[in-house]
Amino acid sequence: MPDIDFRPATPGDAKRLVEFVMMAGEGLPEMAWAEMADPWQKPRDVGLARAERDEGSFSYRNATMAQRLGRVLGGMIGYALPDDPVEIGPDFPAPFVPLQELENMATGTWYLNVLAVYPELRGQGLGGRLLERAEWIAKRQGRSGVSIIAFASNPGAVRLYLRTGFEEIARRRMAVPGWAHDGTDAILLVKPV
Repeated sequence: MPDIDFRPATPGDAKRLVEFVMMAGEGLPEMAWAEMADPWQKPRDVGLARAERDEGSFSYRNATMAQRLGRVLGGMIGYALPDDPVEIGPDFPAPFVPLQELENMATGTWYLNVLAVYPELRGQGLGGRLLERAEWIAKRQGRSGVSIIAFASNPGAVRLYLRTGFEEIARRRMAVPGWAHDGTDAILLVKPV
């Protein structure tokens, strides 16, 4: 079977990146995009515009696509976290405070914001290969490790990260009214490189 190739994402991958964010975020990104949407926009349109832009953390410029024989199998979005914690002021959106608190515990790492593999392709080692690529990127950028936040409501993802050498650092309870997983824990996992 042919091996997996990795390539930088392009603006043409924006629709796939929105799909990946929706898979990994378990509906939370769509709720955030709905808050940002103008009355005539659908939440996914907001996500698409963000994925197509040249700047920002959720941008095609921070994404890597995994493919085999030209077919995209999955991908990831990641970037270096700052070396100093981000201030959480009174205007910070309350549902996202727990996530920022966890990110602030992983300063200096390469943050894997999104990792996704199409459902029909899971269980074939693609997630592990993407994690290996994340470690390679972190080393190239001189980061201390790779960090990721997973939700306790996705035990398969948590098992994958623990099995591949990540350690649980901390948890924060998510309080997001209207979200299907309101009350679940967000879990910060880190793997030194």
